[in-house]
Amino acid sequence: MAHIVVADDDEHICELIGVYLESEGFEVTYAEDGAAALAAVKSVQADLVILDIMMPGMDGWQLCSALRAEYPDLPLMMISAKGEPAHKVKGFRLGTDDYMTKPFDALELVMRVKALLKRYRITSTQTIRLGKLLLNRQAYKVFRGDEPLALPLKEFELLYKLASYPGQIFTRGQLIEQIWGLGYDGDDRTVDVHIKRLRERFASDADQFRIETVRGIGYRLEVNG
Repeated sequence: MAHIVVADDDEHICELIGVYLESEGFEVTYAEDGAAALAAVKSVQADLVILDIMMPGMDGWQLCSALRAEYPDLPLMMISAKGEPAHKVKGFRLGTDDYMTKPFDALELVMRVKALLKRYRITSTQTIRLGKLLLNRQAYKVFRGDEPLALPLKEFELLYKLASYPGQIFTRGQLIEQIWGLGYDGDDRTVDVHIKRLRERFASDADQFRIETVRGIGYRLEVNG
């Protein structure tokens, strides 16, 4: 079972998180500040870190940056009483994968932890199953059963990104940045065009998955069933 490091100087919060995580079979190690969390991640080979922002010494911002620099493939979740959009944006820019505000529902936190671990396992295997389709990122190929399907590189990367995080909303700006890069000179309509092509290309697989438009925001992929 996965080993989770919880970094928070509030003993009651640590105890609450620990009770729920341990009841689901997770191993939990506690750290009272960022420096202790860094040491714990190294010693226990953590699979995920839950970190508060306001901690003595090395705070959550610094810890997040340090962890992301040293462990680029380690899932990170921030929890904080700071619920303003600016704080959330800062957290995501520093590298957190999820952000919850206090007070939070402990059961929801457990569900988010499970979802994060699942996403990272999908990414680490470099393959994703979507019904009858298999996406292989090492070969940049899509297979329907044993039949290989030709797919332009950007369409593949876009589909793979959405399929790696089923149910998660991506803004057009995020997709432009992550698929086309920060130096891309085009506009957001490029994403719309590629999404349209993917929908047309995989219309026969609509009973397996669908790419939904989230009006005014962007897109998400939903797996059916």
